[in-house]
Amino acid sequence: MEKKELLYEGKAKQIYATDDANVIIMHYKDDATAYNGIKKAQIRDKGELNNKITTIIYEYLAKNNIPTHYIKTLNEREELCKKVKIFPLEVIVRNYIAGSMSKRLDIPEGTKPENVIYELCYKNDALGDPLINDHHAVAVKACSYEDLKVIYDLTKRINELLIELFKGVGIILVDFKIEFGKTADGEIVLADEISPDTARLWDEKTHDKLDKDRFRRDLGHVTEAYQEIYKRLGRL
Repeated sequence: MEKKELLYEGKAKQIYATDDANVIIMHYKDDATAYNGIKKAQIRDKGELNNKITTIIYEYLAKNNIPTHYIKTLNEREELCKKVKIFPLEVIVRNYIAGSMSKRLDIPEGTKPENVIYELCYKNDALGDPLINDHHAVAVKACSYEDLKVIYDLTKRINELLIELFKGVGIILVDFKIEFGKTADGEIVLADEISPDTARLWDEKTHDKLDKDRFRRDLGHVTEAYQEIYKRLGRL
């Protein structure tokens, strides 16, 4: 598969065309951002670690019949993926209350609600990726109600599988955000990455943060936290 021109560059990844119109190469960078790009830095080995972690998770999800854009990992920083039309939405899943929701509603971080909480953010940098509801999403033509039904059904199953996966290595899946896209043949699939950049992951015993909050909150040892997640998942 030949790597061709750069199609898109985001905060943490680059997307390249290939000689197949329906296949892209996703390259992971060491760049880190927080607070809608206000805070920026380079984190040693972050791209390699997120690539490795996402590979393990996506292969696990595929084995459990979750459709994804992932095809295979090419090298330490790159994956071969199906080209999809991304829904301009982030789906946030909260098993525990933390981060922005804790601040927004004045609920102590780490509180476990009786229900799983699902949120949508409209991916629009100019607007600061605002929190929206299902009806907003349809109104701005980000998706249809039929699309949302498929997305929520997949998200519920993904959450169940990830809770089980991380529990097996002594990690609490606090919350995470995911994206979906449509393939050339119209199938809705999980896309982008699942990594400590996109999920809050706490040690089951100590509640130490092993995710991007170490960067957001200046806790230090960011690379070491990501390495710990990769090491534990690698035992499976």
